Amino acid sequence: MALTDIQQKAAAKKFAKEWDGVGDEKQDTSRFWIELLQKVYGVEDVTNFIRFEQRVKLENTSFIDAMIPATHTLIEQKSLGKDLNAPIKQSDGSFLKPSEQAKRYAAHMPYSERPRWIISCNFSDFQVFDMERPNDEPEHIELKNLGEEYYRLKFMVDTGDSHIKKEMEVSKGAGTLVGRIYNALLPCYGEKPSALDFQNLNKFIVRLVFCFYAEDAGIFGKKNMFHDYMASFNASHFRTGLIELFRVLDQKPEQRDRFMEPDLAAFPYVNGSLFTENVSIPPISDEVRNLILDDGCDFDWSKISPTIFGAIFESTLNPETRRHGGMHYTSIENIHKVIDPLFLDEYKEKFRDAMEERITAKRREKLLALQKELASGLYFDPACGSGNFLTESFLSLRRLENDILRELYADKAGTGVLDFGFEGSSEQAYILVSIKQFYGIEINDFAVSVAKTAMWIAESQMFRETEDIISQQMDFLPLTTNANIHEGNALRMDWKEVLEPSDRVKLEGNPPFLGARIMDKNQKKDLLDMFSNSPGAGNLDYVACWYKCATSYMKGTTIQSAFVSTNSIVQGEQVQPLWENLFMDGLHINFAYKTFIWDNEASQKAHVHCVIIGFSFSESKEKFIFSNGSKLRVNHINAYLRNAPDVFVKNRSTPISNVPVARSGNKPIDDGNYLFTKEEMNAFLKKEPMAEKFFHPWYGSVEFIHRKPRYVLWLGDASPAELRKLPECMKRIIAVKKYRESSKSEGTRRLAQSPTRFHVETIPKSTFLIMPLTSSQRRRYVPIGFMNPDCMASNLVIVVPNATLYHFGVLTSNVFMSWMRVVCGRLKSDYRITKDNVYNNFPWPIVTEAQKAAIEETAQGILDARAKYPDSSLADLYDDVLMPKELREAHRANDRAVMRAYGFSLKMTESECVAELMKMYQLLVEGEKK
Repeated sequence: MALTDIQQKAAAKKFAKEWDGVGDEKQDTSRFWIELLQKVYGVEDVTNFIRFEQRVKLENTSFIDAMIPATHTLIEQKSLGKDLNAPIKQSDGSFLKPSEQAKRYAAHMPYSERPRWIISCNFSDFQVFDMERPNDEPEHIELKNLGEEYYRLKFMVDTGDSHIKKEMEVSKGAGTLVGRIYNALLPCYGEKPSALDFQNLNKFIVRLVFCFYAEDAGIFGKKNMFHDYMASFNASHFRTGLIELFRVLDQKPEQRDRFMEPDLAAFPYVNGSLFTENVSIPPISDEVRNLILDDGCDFDWSKISPTIFGAIFESTLNPETRRHGGMHYTSIENIHKVIDPLFLDEYKEKFRDAMEERITAKRREKLLALQKELASGLYFDPACGSGNFLTESFLSLRRLENDILRELYADKAGTGVLDFGFEGSSEQAYILVSIKQFYGIEINDFAVSVAKTAMWIAESQMFRETEDIISQQMDFLPLTTNANIHEGNALRMDWKEVLEPSDRVKLEGNPPFLGARIMDKNQKKDLLDMFSNSPGAGNLDYVACWYKCATSYMKGTTIQSAFVSTNSIVQGEQVQPLWENLFMDGLHINFAYKTFIWDNEASQKAHVHCVIIGFSFSESKEKFIFSNGSKLRVNHINAYLRNAPDVFVKNRSTPISNVPVARSGNKPIDDGNYLFTKEEMNAFLKKEPMAEKFFHPWYGSVEFIHRKPRYVLWLGDASPAELRKLPECMKRIIAVKKYRESSKSEGTRRLAQSPTRFHVETIPKSTFLIMPLTSSQRRRYVPIGFMNPDCMASNLVIVVPNATLYHFGVLTSNVFMSWMRVVCGRLKSDYRITKDNVYNNFPWPIVTEAQKAAIEETAQGILDARAKYPDSSLADLYDDVLMPKELREAHRANDRAVMRAYGFSLKMTESECVAELMKMYQLLVEGEKK
């Protein structure tokens, strides 16, 4: 049975009270979870929904405490009072936390059954792990707070809305059909269609889709009206029939020829400018005629979701054009991650508050006030694409308005006629929310047409829903003129001319996802002009321009805004050039979604690592960070989306603490002439054995982590006399010289004068520390280690000469890893670590000799644990599932030693750790200024 939020909240409070102080793993596990799912979350067939003691084959047969297959949730249950962070001895002698025990179970399950969610629970506390982000700290929920935080466990029962799924499938089918019609029509424009032909084809397709939908949704009135009229034309006259029909759809009845054929005259006046513009229609082939009449008209267009379909409709554009423009098409679920906290949650809360009012007059007063508030808002997407954010916002507001209408007006007499409460009122006047409240900017002309059409379809669907509520028919046509979607480059337009800024405006959307290195010249110029070529601006993603424009537009108002963005704007080198000046101007972040994968509904899916940022110049009293399905109330949100002070970690050339200087590895600029695989080196040495002493193992990030070095021919220290005796080496030297001489870079051409030397040379004379520039985000620890001086490091690693065991211990600790995860950049989802940003800015602890000795001891313990597995690479050893227990325990001991050196509590979360590190960093920066 479906429970309302209010019912769930009450049930959760009661459940928490009943289970307070109770809980034995063996006796109470099944009853606890069955009651939770049944009483709090309304699961009806609960015994089939959750499985207990599911068998999993390890070395010995083990049993998973509980599994919810429908939502891929695995539960590891412990008795009341058990510490969920304390390792427990396993049957094989290893020590694992409950969550690690669950992860080991997961690794031995079939891929199709592996959990997305892992919950470890001791009856009073829940730890929730999202396996999409396995290295993130878990979400914590206490049983005593379940009454207020019941929604944080809803993922257990969220199997997806079947209605939305059905709409999605229908919409995808419609999108596929549009693509077929588009592809069939294109040859009708000739062998080499012009740009104008493509524009006409796009507009023609939009009109056809509207006619398909209008026929099925009853907008035209008579069933099969479009099909039956067009079926009277054969292929040779089909074009003429369409031209005449489109002309008539744009004519008011009084403007039409009074002797017009009755079948044509029966079509209503559409308006809305959809059929106003002259559109060139080519001759129609038999194939296209049949496709339109048989496939197009037979499809049930009334069931599509305009939000999803608008996006899929746009996917008929050329895929290269879509990629170049940075367009992404978004699921309804992801759209609500933006609009719910931006405005919809507040409106829904006001509706619930009104419905809890027991006095009828007061309840009516509150509902009327809320309806007027819904109708007074203005919604602006300055990169609206096919309009899916605007469409879903409109649908959500109209659904809420329909909920209000159900409560305000009723058929009191049982006549089937709505009672509006006073004489002479008009039912249509009671629909206050309008598509006129929605504004957009979009650079692509076809997308503008799609957006307008999607809005009309959405308006039609809500119109029909209201008709069902009031039991009366209303006239949907003629359309409301929808001129608020503007075609143009949002970065070269004055947004104030599209919509005058006011406190009523909400800014929303997902501006183009284009990284700093993949923009075209015009886009790069937009960016640099926007930021006046300020330092670091060239490293910003394209989406940063929308934040700059938005803040200029919002200034002096309380406008609330929220954008989806590539996560790189809150990581690494992009944070300071974007956010520092915005914060200084008074901007606040009010809510944020930490990094998650943003999927879409286009025919070619895009998987982008994104964040959502809600911001305004008026600081919200309540701030929230959403992560792993949870909603956490925080005091402050900084530019790294952390509950921490406003700091901006800037690139610096030397460490902020008193530690060894880190350097970039060697950068040959050799066109590959000095680099060899082992097989290539051996083949070379067969020809020239005297060159053996000039070869060295070569380590970049991949080679180091996988312990598979390449080899480098280092001739920088060889004398001319030696080189004269090495003809094969000389060939390589000459090839490097020619390569550098042909470069467009003046600096590289100068390097041609010393072809045996590297562009960057970092060659320590003693043991040195090496740290990869990139590493998978699935690793809890980025593998680092020592190298002997015979090895050479590439520029894809960081080199720290003169590093000791103490430095290694701190850098491989959870404290440094927490810092790194926040301030580093990302390459897709992988960590991208730089010395100037991550290492040089890291605030080291001030340690006593005893603390330093303790860290050196635990650091050596890590190296000793690795040494027990000489056949395993660091990739093997640091795999989250395969990590040996000795190594895991050695890291834990090291983590504790480092945290004690900082004075941190061992129970501190990663977020709390980062907050403290940022405070330390802030003090160090301020100390430098004095």
